[in-house]
Amino acid sequence: MRTLSSSASISLFALALTLAPAGCGPIFTLDTPSGMIELKDQGSYAYRAMTPDGVVLGVRVIEDAGKTDVAFWVQAVTLHMKELSGYALLSSVDVTTASGSAGKELRFGHDEAGKPYVYVVRIFVAPKHQLVIVEAGGAKDEMERNRPMVEAAMASVKLR
Repeated sequence: MRTLSSSASISLFALALTLAPAGCGPIFTLDTPSGMIELKDQGSYAYRAMTPDGVVLGVRVIEDAGKTDVAFWVQAVTLHMKELSGYALLSSVDVTTASGSAGKELRFGHDEAGKPYVYVVRIFVAPKHQLVIVEAGGAKDEMERNRPMVEAAMASVKLR
């Protein structure tokens, strides 16, 4: 079973984690979908859940990410995923949290051993300059099958 903790997650967030320590503060809420189980004690993740077929949903919070904006992090994440991890950027769209914070969704694709994978990242900068990254990933077929549930969970995020 392939999950988000693989190369995409590790390489993308190695960049963010080297810039600022991960935080555990409750600056966000997210509704765990009924088709997922929340995982506890997931290291640098403030939240993590998965489906039985391996689709993973996670949230990372980087405290004191500096006085940067979403555009800065979109560029950093995109370059890192393309250059260091070999992912192709499939789409980029504006998104908003349930609490009204503006952000950006990046959708990446990658083939591994002939099997396509999808990795979705939503980037938000919280009011006190915390970087909030909401991510989901898995094999393309499983991501498509679970898409409505994953999108609803991602849309339920509220920043405090």
